[in-house]
Order: sequence, then structure tokens, then C-alpha cells
Amino acid sequence: MPFDSRSATPLAQARIAELALAIGSFAIGTGEFAAMGFLPSVATGLGVTVPQAGHIISAYALGVVIGAPVFAVLGARLSRHRLLLLLMMIFGLGNLVSALAPSFASLTVLRFATGLPHGAYFGVAALVAAGMAGPDARARAVGRVMLGLTIATLLGTPAATWAGQVLGWRVAFAFVGALGLLTVALVWFFVPRDVPDRLASPLRELTALREPQVWLTLAIGAVGFGGMFAVFSYITPTLVNVSNVPLAMVPLVIAIFGAGMIAGNLVGPRFADAALLPTIGGMILWNVAIMVLFASFAQVTWAAVLLVFCVGTGFAVMPALQTRLMDVGRDAQTLAAALNHSALNIANAVGAWLGGAAIAAGHGWASTGWVGAILGIMGLCVFGLSLITPEPKPRFA
Repeated sequence: MPFDSRSATPLAQARIAELALAIGSFAIGTGEFAAMGFLPSVATGLGVTVPQAGHIISAYALGVVIGAPVFAVLGARLSRHRLLLLLMMIFGLGNLVSALAPSFASLTVLRFATGLPHGAYFGVAALVAAGMAGPDARARAVGRVMLGLTIATLLGTPAATWAGQVLGWRVAFAFVGALGLLTVALVWFFVPRDVPDRLASPLRELTALREPQVWLTLAIGAVGFGGMFAVFSYITPTLVNVSNVPLAMVPLVIAIFGAGMIAGNLVGPRFADAALLPTIGGMILWNVAIMVLFASFAQVTWAAVLLVFCVGTGFAVMPALQTRLMDVGRDAQTLAAALNHSALNIANAVGAWLGGAAIAAGHGWASTGWVGAILGIMGLCVFGLSLITPEPKPRFA
């Protein structure tokens, strides 16, 4: 039978529900990043080149960007509990069917469809976690849900990558799909039911798009967070060619990056609950400083490894931005919160593209750090603009 709130204290119930939601974020993080590790297996299995196989990653990212607002608006009248079940069911089944794809074209379409619930899941899960935590601990609750995503970079992604390389890419997608369906069961049993907001509607959710602060907060993430992806997208050749890290040791350094993400995700929300806007501004400044140091000292092996950890800590700004979107979204929180991961995927695309352009222009592998610093400074400018822009007011009683 479903979870009965009378069988546990509110704090215990909240922690169990957060764990269920975090397993969903672990599944999504594993599925998103692991595909990058077994692209050669996909290419061989379906008779395409590795660059062509990379289109499944682009298709997934496009699904994330499009799906977040679509599901947030169309699911406005559903309870958050039911919407979570729907989103994770689509994700789980999408991965299972991906494992059965008969052709590259069908796999590409399926990866797009599987990406559709990604952003909306994180947005709704964050709202549920924040609602259980109360006003003084929202960012920490959001951080605990996102902890699954950061742990995926350390554990889930390597496991799924290994499965894809050794057992085949179909097994890897099936593994992620099973995690998604496990999350469906956990959400059903352990996440408390809620009653749909009787005033909620698709039109009401769309009012979030009228708020300048929503757009500014999304722009902070889309621009200011791009530096992490500019560096991480080319981390392997940078470590090997500039930092003189042996190729066999690169997976360990990437694991150190994942540890940095976990550390940032644990520490950053504590500051955000105490002072949200100063934390966002401070974390962007931290990112700029780390990017400059990375570009300047990437040739020093020990410094490069330490700085890779620090680049990972930049993830600390994500729970803070998620919490900020809940505030400025006001009466359209679902759409505002869901768009956070659309912004994150835009940051991914922009950072990787600009980093690659800098390398192609002959500025060297470590120039991705300078690209990240410039993007961070642009993010700071957007943050400054948000400070002088009036806060939105609720439109609905």
C-alpha cells in the first residue's frame, strides 16, 4: 500500500521521500552522461560513424530543452505526485525501448523522446522536496534531490559505461530503464500524495514567461554555468596533452571531478538557505576564479588535478538557482523550476561549442578555462542586472 505518513515522523518521511526522488535523479544522470562513454559501441552496433552516433546525445539534449516547458504546462492540473509518476514512467520506458531500437534513426527519435521528461522531473521533484522542508531549508532539500545526479557522475555513469562497452549499449540502456521504473515504484510508495491546485492551469503556468526575473535567472545558468562544460567537454585531451596525466589515470581524475560536484552540492545549499542571492553571486565569482587558475596552471599536473575538483564544485550554484526560480516563478512555479534544466543543457551546448572553437582557433587545450572565465563574467553581468530588476508579484490569490 502507499506510504502512510502516520508511520513515521515528518522529518523521517521527508528524508525517505527525498531518497526516492534522488534515485530518480541518479537514473537520469546515469542515462544522460553514460551514453557519451559507449558511443563507439552504438556506432559499431548500428553501422554508423562515431560522430554520427553523437547525434543521439544532441537529440536527448534537445528533448530536455523542449520537454521541460511542455510537460510543466500540460501537466499543470495534475498533482505533483502524479506528474512525477508520469515523467519517470516515460523516462524508464523510453530507455527500455531504446535498448530494442532496430535502427539508428529509431534510436535517435527514442533518445529525443526519453529526454522530454528530464527537466520537468527535476523541477517538480525540487518543488516537492522544498515543500516538505519548509522555507528555511529549501535549498538543502533541493540539493539532496540533486545529489543523485552528482553521484551518478561518480558511480552510475562509470557502471553504465562499462556495461555499454563490455555487454553492449542495449544492456546499458536497459539498466537505466530499470532504474527509472524502480523510481516509479519508490515515488508511488514513499512520496506523499498531494491535492492538485484548483487554480492551476496551463495559462497560469505560462505567466512565468512574463517575468523578467525568471528569464534573468535562467540566463545566469545558461551563460554563467557554461564554463564548467567548456572545460569538462575537453578534459581528457587537456589532461593528457597539457597536464601530462597518463591516459590510464584520466578516469580517476574524472572521478575526482565527480567528487567535486558532490562536495559543491552538499556545501552550496547550506549557504543558499542562509543567503540565496549572495550565494549565487559568490559561486559565479568562484567559478570565474577557478577557470582563470585552470587556464593558467593546467600544465602543472598536481594543480590541474586539484583544479578539476574545484571545477566540479561549481555545481553548487545549481540548487541555488533552482530555489531562486521557485521564488521568482511565484504562481507558475512548475514551469519556472522545470526550465532550470533547459538552461543547464543550453549551458552544456554553448560551453562545449565555444570551448571547441577556442581550441580550433589554435589557442590550446587549456584555453577552455579562459572561455569559462568569460562566460562566468557574462553571468555576473546578468546577475547584476537581476539585482536592479524589480521582483515579481503574485497575480493570483
